[in-house]
Amino acid sequence: MTDDFQYHKILVAVDGSKATSQVLDAAIDSAIRNDASLDILNVTQVDQITDGYSNAILSEKDTFDAVHTTRERLDDLKTRAEKAGVKDVNIHIRFGNPKRVIAREFPSDHNNDLIVIGTTGLSGFERFVIGSVTNYVNRNARCDVLVVQIEK
Repeated sequence: MTDDFQYHKILVAVDGSKATSQVLDAAIDSAIRNDASLDILNVTQVDQITDGYSNAILSEKDTFDAVHTTRERLDDLKTRAEKAGVKDVNIHIRFGNPKRVIAREFPSDHNNDLIVIGTTGLSGFERFVIGSVTNYVNRNARCDVLVVQIEK
C-alpha cells in the first residue's frame, strides 16, 4: 500500500456472532486511519428458514420483530464506532444470500472500496455443507477485502 492510498467507504459485515466485536474493531481502526465512512451491514438469509427441510414461513410480526432486534443491535455498534471516533457511520439490514450481498450487491450500491469480514461464524461441518461466506467474498469481491482472524 502506498502512502497516498486511502480507503473512503468501508463496509463491515457483521452477523451477531462472538466474532462481531473483533471484526467491528478492525473496521473502526481502518475507518479512523483512513478518515473513511463506515457501513455496518447485517444480512439475514430468510431462505435458510423457508427453503430446505422446513416449510416454516415467517409471519409479518416475526419478520418485524427480527428486523427490530437487529436494528437495535446495529444501533449499539454504530454508537460504539462513533464513540471511537468514526465520523460517518451508517447501519444497514438486507435480506438475501449473504455471499452475494456482501461480495457484490451492497458494495456496488454503496461504492465501498474495502470490505471487512471475519474468518467465519460457522463450524467446520457447516462450512463444508453451506460454504464459507468469507471465502466467497474474498474470491468474488470487486474491491479489497480485509479478513479478520478471529481469536478463539
